[in-house]
Amino acid sequence: MSELLPAIEIETAPNPAFSVIWMHGLGADGSDFVPVVPELGLPAKLGIRFIFPHAPAMPVTCNGGYVMPAWYDIQSLDEDGRRADERGIIASCNAIRALIARENARGVPCDRIVLAGFSQGGAIAYTTALTHPETLAGVVALSTYIPSTDLIASEAAPANASTPIFAAHGTDDDIVPLTLGTRARDWLAAAGHPITWQTYRMPHSVCIEEIVDIGQWLEKRFA
Repeated sequence: MSELLPAIEIETAPNPAFSVIWMHGLGADGSDFVPVVPELGLPAKLGIRFIFPHAPAMPVTCNGGYVMPAWYDIQSLDEDGRRADERGIIASCNAIRALIARENARGVPCDRIVLAGFSQGGAIAYTTALTHPETLAGVVALSTYIPSTDLIASEAAPANASTPIFAAHGTDDDIVPLTLGTRARDWLAAAGHPITWQTYRMPHSVCIEEIVDIGQWLEKRFA
């Protein structure tokens, strides 16, 4: 992943002062969350650049080795702990860091950048943000989990020890069980990370109530 990931970009105003890098879930692509932007209800005056990168295609073990867009390989879907490819996680985190660096070069400092992600993309948002050496504006983690607490613990960045986190999960999620989301929440809270936690009556998806809550949370981060 030495080159920048291809991505869809949406700017809510000319010369945006803030950025949101939003990672899709396993098997999807960057277009998955583009329709969410107008539903967030954010004031145009903020001027936000939304970046929706496309994950590279790779074989995914838990899906029979089928090649699909993925941020890393998942070897097991056990509820007690999904076995993930740490080398793949690190490679994707580095790819997101390259997008962060490009935003810096375009005039958006790290403390005006939020990392967001759904499902596997949320796992990358968590891991990248909590190990990033410069303070970010926040993390939005949707219907997701922490793929390797050991990786985060060993590379934890003091700069993001107090970075606000918005985490949400569906109570009827049969793809990423709610228990994985609450386990991540509890681990983060125990480590002292400020986390806002919400649940919604939905499966492995997003709902309008959740989108409105995300918009209000982002507005506070960018105020």
